[in-house]
Amino acid sequence: MSLEAAEQERYARQIILPEFGQAGQEKLKQARVLVVGAGGLGSPAAFYLAAAGVGTVGLADFDRVELSNLQRQLLHSTQDLGRPKVESGRETLQALNPAVQVPVYAEKLTRASLGALISSEHYDMVVDAVDDPLTKFAINDACVAHETAFVHGGILKYQGQIMTHIPHSPCLRCLFPEELKSKGGKNGVLGAVPGVIGSLQAGEAIKFLLGTGDLLTGRLLTYDALAMRFRTLKVPQRSHCLCGE
Repeated sequence: MSLEAAEQERYARQIILPEFGQAGQEKLKQARVLVVGAGGLGSPAAFYLAAAGVGTVGLADFDRVELSNLQRQLLHSTQDLGRPKVESGRETLQALNPAVQVPVYAEKLTRASLGALISSEHYDMVVDAVDDPLTKFAINDACVAHETAFVHGGILKYQGQIMTHIPHSPCLRCLFPEELKSKGGKNGVLGAVPGVIGSLQAGEAIKFLLGTGDLLTGRLLTYDALAMRFRTLKVPQRSHCLCGE
């Protein structure tokens, strides 16, 4: 799948990178990434994936835009209040890059429905950009079962974390052997924190699609905005975990 002249110009600053090149850009053009969650994490992740020229960026979210979202969810604006997030998100991404396909799924995904979606739509990677623990584990389990890579992201207050899973590497259940439960209610978050973590998720996805660089497999990267500190923690594969079977 060759690049047209306009694409050569649009992605010129990527194509000149030694690890990237024209071949890498063509890989991205054929790639398919599903972003589950079109909020704080999904906004920068999807935005940079579309900007980079990933051919298909799917958006899954069943929420509508609220005023309190706009402090951090950059896919949406004031005029989108009350609209489904996947609709305003698709408009934003296609305004940025009309060549990108943005299929949308305005539904709450379960392990079964997500697994079916990954298989039927042939997604290469999934971005975990949700705030509900149950959905995070559903993403984990579906991707592990279907041997699909995913990049986990989480945020709370001034902190964030990110880890990448590829088939047979440690997964979210290695990090949390006991499934976390949602505590309900609203949690505070500094708007820039999901911007940092979501951007890192996009970077991990692009590296995976290109087959270059060191991924955060078996490693959890944490970010503390107040202390301005990043830390990397090793995540060993838990014995008898579904990711190692």
